[in-house]
Amino acid sequence: TKFQLKFCHTVLVIFFFLSPHVLFSFPPQACGDPKAKPSYLVDKNLESAVKFIVRKFPAVETRNNNQQLAQLQKEKSEILKNLALYYFTFVDVMEFKDHVCELLNTIDACQVFFDITVNFDLTKNYLDLVVTYTTLMIILSRIEERKAIIGLYNYAHEMTHGASDREYPRLGQMIVDYENPLKKMMEEFVPHGKSLSDALVSLQMVYPRRNLSADQWRNAQLLSLISAPSTMLNPAQSDTMPCEYLSLDTMEKWIVFGFILCHVALNSDAAALSLWKLALQSSTCLCLFRDEVFHIHKAAEDLFVNIRGYNKRINDIRECKEQALGSMHRERRKFLRSALKELATVLADQPGLLGPKALFVFMALSFARDEIIWLLRHADNIQKKSTDDFIDKHIAELIFYMEELRAHVRKYGPVMQRYYVQYLSGFDAVVLNELVQNLSVCPEDESIIMSSFVNTMTSLSVKQGKTVKWKIREIPGRVVIFAFALAVLIVAYTSVSKASLGLADHKELGKMMNTIIFHTKMVDSLVEMLVETSDLSIFCFYSRAFEKMFQQCLELPSQSRHSVCFPLLCTHFMSCTHELCPEEVNTHMHTKTHLSLCNMFLDEMAKQARNLITDICTEQCTLSDQLLPKHCAKTISQAVNKKSKKATGKKGEPEREKPGVESMRKNRLLVTNLDKLHTALSELCFSINYVPNLIVWEHTFTPREYLTSHLEIRFTKSIVGMTMYNQATQEIAKPSELLTSVRAYMTVLQSIENYVTIDITRVFNNVLLQQTQHLDSHGEPTITSLYTNWYLETLLRQVSNGHIAYFPAMKAFVNLPTENELTFNAEEYSDISEMRSLSELLGPYGMKFLSESLMWHISSQVAELKKLVVENMEVLTQMRTSFDKPDHMAALFKKLTSVDSVLKRMTIIGVILSFRSLAQEALRDVLSCHIPFLVSSVEDFKDHIPRETDMKVAMNVYELSSAAGLPCEIDPALVVALSSQKSENISPEEEYKIACLLMVFVAVSLPTLASNVMSQYSPAIEGHCNNIHCLAKAINQIAAALFTIHKGSIEDRLKEFLLASSSLLKIGQETDKMTTRNRESVYLLLDMIVQESPFLTMDLLESCFPYVLLRNAYHAVYKQSISANA
Repeated sequence: TKFQLKFCHTVLVIFFFLSPHVLFSFPPQACGDPKAKPSYLVDKNLESAVKFIVRKFPAVETRNNNQQLAQLQKEKSEILKNLALYYFTFVDVMEFKDHVCELLNTIDACQVFFDITVNFDLTKNYLDLVVTYTTLMIILSRIEERKAIIGLYNYAHEMTHGASDREYPRLGQMIVDYENPLKKMMEEFVPHGKSLSDALVSLQMVYPRRNLSADQWRNAQLLSLISAPSTMLNPAQSDTMPCEYLSLDTMEKWIVFGFILCHVALNSDAAALSLWKLALQSSTCLCLFRDEVFHIHKAAEDLFVNIRGYNKRINDIRECKEQALGSMHRERRKFLRSALKELATVLADQPGLLGPKALFVFMALSFARDEIIWLLRHADNIQKKSTDDFIDKHIAELIFYMEELRAHVRKYGPVMQRYYVQYLSGFDAVVLNELVQNLSVCPEDESIIMSSFVNTMTSLSVKQGKTVKWKIREIPGRVVIFAFALAVLIVAYTSVSKASLGLADHKELGKMMNTIIFHTKMVDSLVEMLVETSDLSIFCFYSRAFEKMFQQCLELPSQSRHSVCFPLLCTHFMSCTHELCPEEVNTHMHTKTHLSLCNMFLDEMAKQARNLITDICTEQCTLSDQLLPKHCAKTISQAVNKKSKKATGKKGEPEREKPGVESMRKNRLLVTNLDKLHTALSELCFSINYVPNLIVWEHTFTPREYLTSHLEIRFTKSIVGMTMYNQATQEIAKPSELLTSVRAYMTVLQSIENYVTIDITRVFNNVLLQQTQHLDSHGEPTITSLYTNWYLETLLRQVSNGHIAYFPAMKAFVNLPTENELTFNAEEYSDISEMRSLSELLGPYGMKFLSESLMWHISSQVAELKKLVVENMEVLTQMRTSFDKPDHMAALFKKLTSVDSVLKRMTIIGVILSFRSLAQEALRDVLSCHIPFLVSSVEDFKDHIPRETDMKVAMNVYELSSAAGLPCEIDPALVVALSSQKSENISPEEEYKIACLLMVFVAVSLPTLASNVMSQYSPAIEGHCNNIHCLAKAINQIAAALFTIHKGSIEDRLKEFLLASSSLLKIGQETDKMTTRNRESVYLLLDMIVQESPFLTMDLLESCFPYVLLRNAYHAVYKQSISANA
């Protein structure tokens, strides 16, 4: 009994604490990577020494080879230090081999009973140990540098310590013996053949049942919950519960490697041969570790070809190789797609079924995982890649439904835990107790264990789970763990041949124990079960195939809704490393690759969605463009001509389709391009919206943020692109047309909220606010900069050149008839509707930038005017004191220079200010519609500033008012622009004097305008064709700004201006008709100046200039206009 307990303890320790994966987390495998190789293997100075060591391996000869080993002598200490990790990992492999051999001998001596259907865990771990051992020795033989590493370390050790390492002789011999590992192990396993073959043959009831065709699965209605509605609530039961979700890939590895090692059974046991053939027909290669594969048929044929009497087995291998086609696996995947979809849909609607039908879920996950891994492995390692069997464009759908089932298990884990806690105590404990009571022989020790086990299960209660919140991985007390341990102990204890209670004679007890173990896993090991049955972390080692599958998924519109499964698979990658090899995580060897893959998948999905959205926006913008007023002219013309019965156009000319025709459907089967785009977008958005976030290596990815980011970038580019700005031809879209397109674009983007839970308002705010600045966040020009540049450099420049005039009556700039026609119609860009559209697009910030740019141009003109004043300062100073001396004024006027330049620059300033006035009025109208209460409050605040208020405070109020588009007595933007001009070596008093003289210079220059042909006043436009009517705004605004800066009296200076402008009276005394041709039109300027000014009154004007002259002037210009029109 003591020996049996000791054996069971050994088995448990080895099997439950030596996971197969531990053995492969060793550095020598990295030697296959040139970058990961130890530097000594690629060092040119050590090349001859390494070749010598490999050639003599495992012998050690240091005496007569001093020349070849001289360099090694110099670096021996560094070699010992840096190769120790590699060397002792090989030693660990050797020690593991010794322990495995010892354990296998112990198992044979104890004649342990193995049957996968009875003592599942014991048999599974035994077969895993054998396969792990075999795989380890195969991988060891594939490390090309193993002799160089071991030999280098040992030579360095001998040079340092005077003797070889104590492990070296055995290690070197092991490396030599296992040059052909399978051949050597076939000899080793001769004594273990019976135990191994018994364990493998027990698969005859499991493996053939798992390796059925898709048609057989379909006929059996496998995995279907609704095929038998009456039994839907019945718990899924099986005598071999753990075998139902056992990996097909794992069983094939057991069979292939197992029967290679105990090949004698193939000739003596028909069941063994049947399993062997079935496994050879299923796959052509098996996974050793990660992306290392083992080509079954070639390796088996090479081994058997040298064994006498195995010609028949060789023929079997060749026949199976020919039959190993992928069509069966293709059909299986096709069946599993529909089966998993049905299962996931039913469980989503009725999650309570996860309790009784948990076995179905894990079976489905295991089946699907096997087929996916088979495809991945074979597609990457089979030469016939062109066949359809190894290309599955619908693989994403299968992975997606796997992820859905995994999500159901994680979400409703507490439901399953509660169910199986009650199941264990209410059913399993009762059945087990009956089995124990009915045992014919039950020794005292076994009886104690059994009773303890039954009592533990009976004590389980849901109330134990109420003390803590039910979650996956949360255990309701320690009873379940204890019950699981007891179950495993009983199975192992009773599997020894000399046990008083032999499991081989009481198979019902073993099967019941397997069922109970499965139920305990449903309570406290759900996460581990998910990893066991559905872990796809192997994809991280097949990155090229992984990316190719993703691209195929996006290319097929029907599969794009499942594309989220690829970033979801990246969350599996955290289980691809092992806790006993933290170097992989700590050195970020895989982390960066996994993160970049997840990032790439989400980025590509967002790009695809963005492109679809862009195409939809383009279509909608085209439809919105059809509704523009400019397109209705032809329709109106046709209606008028039809009414007047005039022939319209050519007879064969097709009738233009009216907007909205595209929405009229005669047949529901007709699918437009827009329909296809919306369908594709809804599918892809489902995928993006599937999960709120993903966690990969402690990094959180949010799929919706990727889409938001791409939409922001594309929306920004689209808005700028829709301006259609051509720098060469200076063409640009009309603001109203751009606004229509932007609104259509925004309407489409708003509809995205129906597909994805994203904040489109945030996208609008980020993009549109950036467009109100000079440059966006990427340093690219915005619509604000483009339109500001166009209006300044194109429209207003043409005004300065005399090709365009400002018409106050129309509140727009209008083209003038000239020899060279302009490429654009100024009215279509500057009327009130266009300016309102511009204000909508640019917003207050953009309009402020436009104003600042306009003011910069004005400030540059003022700077030039000041220079002209300085040139004429002496004359202007004399004129300032001689307003009451007409003759002297006339004489001094003749001494002035650059009079025309002064008027022209002032006119340009007036034109710019007039344009700004239009922009401000449009801004006020727009804001009044959007924020009427706020605008009215600002207006009320501005209108009630006390006169005695400090100017700094008043300017702050004016700045607020100006930002809202309200007109101000003093323009704050102009004040800021002019105050920034700093003249060197000029005192403030001198600056003030120049400002005063500037007003005098403009006033005394006005009479010269009468001689200009273009100075004629037109009542129809309420202005002059040469834009001199803009002088009124320029004079008032410049005076207000300059004398605010210099803290002078604006009223006094404007009074002085009126006195100086009274020189206009002398035009009436002129006899030269050329000089006085437009005298009356120029007189009207004084009235315009007073009407424009908040500081001047008609009384002041009357004191300087008789009103009767103004009345006569108005009468004359209106009379002249009527006669001209006649």
